[in-house]
Parts: sequence; C-alpha cells; structure tokens
Amino acid sequence: MTQRSPQVTVRRNRTLALASALVKGAVAAGLGLGSLTVLVMVVWISSPYPDSGPGGALRAAAGVWLLAHGAGLVRPDTLSGVPAPVGMVPLLLVLGPVWLAHRAARDAAESQEPEEGAPDEARAEWRERPGGPSRVGAFCAVTAGYLLVVAGAAACARGGPLHADPDTLAFPVALVVAGAAAAGVWTAAGRPFGPAPSWSPLAVQEAVARTLFRQRTEAAFRSAAAGLTVLLGGGALLVAVALGRNAGAAQDAFLGLAGDWTGRFAVLLLAAALAPNAALWGAAYGLGPGFSLGTGATATPLGLDGTPALPRFPLLAAVPDQGPGALPNWAALAVPVAAALAVAWFTARRAAPADAPRARAWSPRETVLVTLLAALGCGAGTALLTAVAGGPIGTGALSVFGPVWWLTGPAALVWTAAIGVPAALLLRLWRLRTPGWAWRRDVPEADGLPEPEAEEAAEEDGAVPGRTRRWWAPWRARRATAGEDGDAEPAGPASPAASSVPAPDPAPEATPGFEPYDFLPTDPWHGKANREARWASLKQGSGGLMADFPADRTAGRADRTESADPGGPAATP
Repeated sequence: MTQRSPQVTVRRNRTLALASALVKGAVAAGLGLGSLTVLVMVVWISSPYPDSGPGGALRAAAGVWLLAHGAGLVRPDTLSGVPAPVGMVPLLLVLGPVWLAHRAARDAAESQEPEEGAPDEARAEWRERPGGPSRVGAFCAVTAGYLLVVAGAAACARGGPLHADPDTLAFPVALVVAGAAAAGVWTAAGRPFGPAPSWSPLAVQEAVARTLFRQRTEAAFRSAAAGLTVLLGGGALLVAVALGRNAGAAQDAFLGLAGDWTGRFAVLLLAAALAPNAALWGAAYGLGPGFSLGTGATATPLGLDGTPALPRFPLLAAVPDQGPGALPNWAALAVPVAAALAVAWFTARRAAPADAPRARAWSPRETVLVTLLAALGCGAGTALLTAVAGGPIGTGALSVFGPVWWLTGPAALVWTAAIGVPAALLLRLWRLRTPGWAWRRDVPEADGLPEPEAEEAAEEDGAVPGRTRRWWAPWRARRATAGEDGDAEPAGPASPAASSVPAPDPAPEATPGFEPYDFLPTDPWHGKANREARWASLKQGSGGLMADFPADRTAGRADRTESADPGGPAATP
C-alpha cells in the first residue's frame, strides 16, 4: 500500500515559513546595503586621489547605510583630534531601507494567511492545519532577519572613517525597522482600522468598533496628511526662492568644495539627499520658530540673531542675511496659512459632500473636532520629521544645527488649529448654502418685473425657467433652450372649456431654488397650456365632483393680466 507523502511547503510547515520570513528580512537589508555600497564604490573608483583603500570605502558605505536608519555616526579623524558626532540624517536615503523592510514584511505576511475575501473553507483549512505562522510571527521574523544584517554592518563599520554609535542601534535603528515591518504587515492585512487591543479601555474598544468613528478618524488623517504635504511643499518653495536669490554664493560653495568632477558629483549627490531636510528647514522657518545655526544663532522670519557657524555647502546659501527681517522674510508666514487652509478644505469636503443630501452633512461640532484632530496629526508629523531633519554635525558651535522639534511641532498645531477651524466652518456653510443668489441664478424677482415678463426675459437670455444657470457654465442653459426651439409650439388662445377652470398651483420648476434633474423631459406635454387643457378634461369627466369656480373671478384675473401687458398675447388663467 502506497501512502502519499505530505508536501512540505511554507504554508504547511511553520518552521520553514519562519525561516523564509527571516531570509526575506535579511535579503531586504542586503539589497539596501548593496545598492548604497555600489554607489560609494563607483565614486571611490572614479576619484583620482582617494583618501583610503577599498576597505575604507566599504566601511564608509556601511556607516552611511546605518545613518539612513537614524543611527548616530562618529567621525574620529578631525583636526582637533576630538571625535565629532554626525547626527543629521539625509532623509532621501531613508526611503530605500524603509521601503525594502516594508515590502519584505508585506510579502511574508501575505504568504501566510488567506486574503480578506478568501472563502471560509480556505480560512478553516488554514486554522486547522499546522501551517505557517501568524502575522505576528512574520513581523518578528522579518525584523530579526533585518536586524542581523544591521548588526553585521555596525561591526564592519568599526575602524572606518564613520562608525556607528552603539547606543543608537537600539533606538532609533531598531524602532525604524520594526515600524516599517509593522506597516508592511498592516498593508498585507488590508489596512484595517480595528479592532482595538483587548487590553485597551472599554470606551476605546466601543469607539473603534463604530463605523462613524472610523470614518471621522480617516478623514482627520487625510486632512493632516494634506496639511503636512502643503507645509513641506511651501518649505521647499522658500528654499528654492532663497537659492535663486543667492545663486552666486551657492555656485561658489559648490565649486569650492571639490576641484574635480568626481568630487563635485559626490557633493551633488549629498545635496540631493539633503533636499528634504532643506524643505523641512524652510517649513520650520515659515512656522515661526525657525532653525538653529549653531549654539549662538537662530534664523526666524523676524531676523537672524547671533553669529552663525556655517560650513561651506551649497544648500546653506539659502540662509537669510544677518539683521532684522524684511517684508520678503515675513512673506514666509504664508506657508502655514496655506497648510491650515488645506486642512480646512479637505475637512469641509468630507463634512459637506457635494453629492450627498443636506441631512448627511456633519454638524459644526463634528467639523470642529475632526479639524482639531487633523491639526494634532499635522503637528505630530511636523515634530517627528523635524526631529530627524537636524542634528549635530560636529562639536562646539556645530553641536546644535537645524530646527528644534519641540518648538516646530506645537507651532504647526497652533497655526492649523487657529486658522483651520474657522475656515472649515465657513467652507462647510458655503457648501451647504441654498442656491438662488442673484449672481448665480436667473431670479425673476431680483429684477422687479412681473412674472410673465420675467419669464419672457429669461427665455430671451437663453435660460430655462426653474433651472439654475451656473455662472461658470452658461452654455448649459443655451443648449437646453436650443433643444426646445424645434419642438415647442406657441400656445394659442385658451379654449372655452378651460376658461372656467381655476388656475393651478405654480409648477415646481417655477419656484425659486428648484433645480430639476438633467434627465427630466422638456417636451410640450409639460407646457402651461397643455396642463390647463388636461385639467379641463378631468373636470368634464369627473361628473360634477370638482367644484366650479365663478367665471367673473377668472375673467377679472385675465383683465388684470391684459392691462399689465396690452401688447402681449392673451394670458390664460
């Protein structure tokens, strides 16, 4: 009797699944380290006068790779003989390692559990069999594999021109890797918002379980991301304008740092890696706290106080001159204003959707709370980014360099909350306004004309009675009127049977503020004369059930209409 041997795969063997996730984390770290090492080796090979051999270049590449994770480096070879710390992280280099760790954790977690929309049979089979680890196991395995390579790189960097500080390997290097891996596992799970952990308070668990709470929180996060993006974009614009004004100084610094093209290429790469840092410096400058240029100098829109200790670098040519600030410096305050308006706009779009009824709009209290939560998120994100955008680049005066996060974050919170809350409320009222203003709609009562004359004037202008004509799209009304010219016929005098019929109530489309749907028919069936004829036919066929109003009353109304318009056609009651 032959028995089929079980298939040993990642899903059916927990040990192999953990080993596979561990290898994925190590491979992700190796890819990041290898790509940066190749770039450093290319620069070293092309340099005509290298300072060290290939071993020194490899150790320098390992140190720079650790710096991209937030590790603090130490430069032992200085003129004074005192080791100098290097704590400023080039933010552009952070994207590569974080994305690789995120992708490794996402792939490891997706290969373990079934997807969200998988059949119940597949999920039950996965639970019953002793298969792959849970998402927590995948997260731990990927993080452990990545940190093994980090430990090897730290050991390799020892004795090189830039070696890592051991105290910074646990924080923030391990925290950055764990955060990227956790984000990857969360992405593999479909980015769920909840449920809250079992150890959290009951009120928090109930709040997270509500769909309304999740929607409001998602809207706040989106608004905070929009405000933070506008803040960074405004800071980048400030840096670009300042570099354009001081282009000569930037060019002299660029050419003076290196005499050959290989060195200039390395300076250009370093400047590109520090471009996001410069954008954050510009955002901190626009928020008000500014940034430090050493232990005794601070640059704010009010001016540059103290004597800055500036190394020679092209991006530092954007630093304002010493002295009190002028009007161009104060114009930088428009950056946080724009960020606050972006938060308000994205919040108001969710508070009062254009394609939803008025009853579904948020209340003013909900709008204020979501805007405040978005302002808090914008402030927290600004503080986190500015904390890594600066740092020490030496000893003495250069031990403090860049924006101060505990001042920049609260400043962003105050700006976005003080301007964003009233702006969000005003935008909500604007989006919930009742259409019918004279500059947006052809309202007959606004001209002071009688109703028949106003309708004739509206028809001559190309507007359809009862339909709003947008000031930005006047061709819609002309198109609708042109479509009716070939079908509509002039109504003749009223029949005798209709003369004793009471005037019906005004049509809904003649009421101010009424906006019919675009797909309603506009044929003569809905004309005034045809409606009166149908009303008279219904009266005749009712067998006396409908009351007969006196003829002199309707005749008096007709006389008044004829006296108001002696040259026009006979009006029907």
